[in-house]
Formats: sequence, structure tokens, C-alpha cells
Amino acid sequence: MRDTLGEKVFYSINYVLLALAGLSCVLPLVHVLAVSLSDSHAVASGRVSLWPIGWSLESFASLFKGTRIVNSFVNSVIITAVGVILSMIATVMAAYPVSRPYFYARKPFMLAIVFTMLFSGGLIPTFLVIKSLGLLNTYGALWLPGLVSAFNMLVLKTHFESIPAEMEEAARMDGCSEWRLIGQIALPLSLPVLAALTLFYAVGYWNAFMNVLIYINSPEKYNMTVLVQQMVQSQSLLQEMNHLQPEELNQITPEGIKTAGVIFMVAPMLIIYPFLQKYFVKGMMIGAIKG
Repeated sequence: MRDTLGEKVFYSINYVLLALAGLSCVLPLVHVLAVSLSDSHAVASGRVSLWPIGWSLESFASLFKGTRIVNSFVNSVIITAVGVILSMIATVMAAYPVSRPYFYARKPFMLAIVFTMLFSGGLIPTFLVIKSLGLLNTYGALWLPGLVSAFNMLVLKTHFESIPAEMEEAARMDGCSEWRLIGQIALPLSLPVLAALTLFYAVGYWNAFMNVLIYINSPEKYNMTVLVQQMVQSQSLLQEMNHLQPEELNQITPEGIKTAGVIFMVAPMLIIYPFLQKYFVKGMMIGAIKG
């Protein structure tokens, strides 16, 4: 069936708007990458736009040598890796029971979980709780408050409910326990959803910013998000880079160091996302529709 004139106009407008939206997201990143790979003189003169001028890796070399970017990268990896593992375990343990119709007090538990999506305890009460637990200046303060996302839990619960009851009944007839039911049936059938939720949690922990500023006091424990933000806002970045020699400082610009830090911060997520994209789309579709 051929499209009508109105449909062609509608699709054309949509394509143009989507293209503009895509370019508005891609072009700033391309510009930042170009500045980070350009010669300091080209950057200082403002001649760099979307393509590097005088290709140079001096900004990245100075970034690694003159800042705590490597230490903050390790901190980000620790925060993200441990946080994702803890959150996924807690999310599965929360989603599976409330997805079973025979779970006692299922509705009150669900009501309590949904309530947290509408109302929170507030910043000051949360801070006082973290302080009373002795978690200030530890990564536990980053993991505990957001251990389980109510939205992610509901997505996984919906998927667990879509697993055919006949499979569970057959497994129980063969003597399958509840733990084996989770590990050998529910989780293998939920890999796309689990991959999507893992990506959600990973992005959240990797980009953690406000909680780090509130709960972490030691600069050596900062993640890359906080360190790069401080670099971008710094008015005396080159003076703070004590590990560089004067001749090295003459070969770099603050803009080059800042853009190199931004690229180094976003690169891991940009590299990982294409490998999880197919699971991300499929997982969200499966988990969002109860079959």
C-alpha cells in the first residue's frame, strides 16, 4: 500500500526532526573529541571545530601525568562493578517473590515498593541515616541508598510473571527447589532483561555525582564524574598540575585537558553500549509487556 501525500510529508518532517535531534547530541561530542586531539596553538586560537587541527595526544598525556584521573578511573570501576553486582542481586531477590501469586502479603509489599517511586525520605533524613550507620566517606553510602531501583524491580517482576506456569509446575514435579527454580529457569530465561537492567545500573553508578559530593569527603576517593567536573570548573587548572614541567605546561591548554577528561570519562560507556544494545531493546520490550 502506497503512502499518501500527507503521510510522506509527516514522515519527512519526522526524519528531519530526528536528524536534528541526533546531530544536537553528536556534534558537541565530536567537537570535544576534536579539541582533545588538536594542537594547543590551534585550540588557543579557537580554530578547532569538528575536526582536529595538528593532531596531538599531548592533552591526554598531560591528563594522565598531571591529574588524579587514573585513580578516579579505578574508583569509578570499583563503584560501578560492586554496585551493579549488589543491585542486580537485590533486584532479583526483590522481584522474584512478589512475582509469585502464592507469596504471602504480596500486595502490601508491592504497595510499599511503589510508594517509594512517588515519595522519598528527603536529603537530610537520608544523610542522617547514612551518618548513623557509619557509612560517611565510604562507598557503602553510594551503594546502599540506591541498592534497588523500584522501576527496574517492576520491569523484572513483570518479566518473571510472563514465564509460563507450566514450566514451574514441571520443575516442581521433578523436585526442583525454589533456589534452583530461580537459578536454572527464571534467570536463564531473563538474560535480555537482566542485561538491560545491568546497563541501567552501570550508567547510574558510573555517572554518580551528587551522592559522591554529599557522602565522600576524601578527594582520593572521588570518581571520574566529580573529578572531571572540578577540572571543568577550575579557573587555575594548569597551576594545579604540579607534576608537569614548565616546558610541558607551555604545550597544553586548559581546554585541551578538560576535553580530554570528558572523553576519557564517557568513553567506557560508549564502548560498552553497542555490545548490550540488542539486549537492551529486547529486554525492555519483554519486561514491559506481560505476555
